[in-house]
Amino acid sequence: MTTTAARTTNSVGGRGVSSYAVALLLPIGPAAVAVLRYALPYYTVDDSTAMANKVIAATGRMSLVLWLGFIAVLTLVPAAYAVSRVTRQRAPRLTLVAMLLLVPGYLALGWLIAEDQLMFAGAKAGLDAGAITRLVDHLHSSGAVAGVFFVLGHVVGTILLGIALWRTRVVARWAAVAVIASQPIHFFAAVIVPNHTIDLVGWGLQAVGFAAVGWAIVQRPDTEV
Repeated sequence: MTTTAARTTNSVGGRGVSSYAVALLLPIGPAAVAVLRYALPYYTVDDSTAMANKVIAATGRMSLVLWLGFIAVLTLVPAAYAVSRVTRQRAPRLTLVAMLLLVPGYLALGWLIAEDQLMFAGAKAGLDAGAITRLVDHLHSSGAVAGVFFVLGHVVGTILLGIALWRTRVVARWAAVAVIASQPIHFFAAVIVPNHTIDLVGWGLQAVGFAAVGWAIVQRPDTEV
């Protein structure tokens, strides 16, 4: 009897630790990208020369961008997986499609950051904008493929994952809406009307929505993580 009770206590304690760990992990990636997009010295729609000049003028900000990108690469996939664990039972197909888009999309981010690494290294090495531009313009074509994977994966995938949260009611409706709206706002601010502050809001909404999922995991003992 005592042994059984001890095992139960240990199981609950371990579950509590893992739940809090997941809850803390969930918003880190989106929050890192939110700050990254706000700190980015150039706009996504800039040409290579404009990007190179802006990076040369703000290597400190670019260094911050690279650190935040590193954090995002490490945390976005585990966070998406954690959210999928709480939606897959009631919305299995929707969750599966979302993950098939999100996982390769998030993994492609590391390949895209290579361009930023190159520009930062060129600027720190004292290369002028023309030299950095020539390097960027001769990057391997796999970078363009990675860009397609990232854009399609993280925009459409996040919308679908947000819809899965809405359907399963794992979180409050406002949190699901925050996740659904986050990436369309980001796309608008990154591509259509470039604005770093709006971009911060877009990714910030995903961070808030994911934080709400983490809170739900902590609060609901029956939530699988």
